[in-house]
Amino acid sequence: MSDIIDVEAVDSEMAQSLKTVGWVSYILHLVVALAAVLPGAQASPALLIIALVIDLVKKGDAQGTWQASHFSWRIRTVIWAGVLYLVTAPLWLLFFIPGLVAWCLISIWFLYRIVKGMVRMNASRPMPS
Repeated sequence: MSDIIDVEAVDSEMAQSLKTVGWVSYILHLVVALAAVLPGAQASPALLIIALVIDLVKKGDAQGTWQASHFSWRIRTVIWAGVLYLVTAPLWLLFFIPGLVAWCLISIWFLYRIVKGMVRMNASRPMPS
């Protein structure tokens, strides 16, 4: 009878594995987000790219679970932040202060979304659509 697979145990292991991956991704995002809002702090954009790749690769594994919303949340957050940074980049060249203000606001928004996601994942709750 050793060939019998405990489906609940496998589901539980998969859920825990996805949650661990989610925490790794959130922490990488958090490091980048904090570096974006703390003066003088530096974090490599590579951390953000690594987190994004992790989310893109593992998103399919989370399909049909409450954790799928977290993968989508993180992916959308990075994409929107990237687009907003690119759109506001010319402000740095033309008008320093508006560029600084725009990037500070984007960075605070990014940090807010990461912290909100971490709090909800800690409570095992999905993210809103």
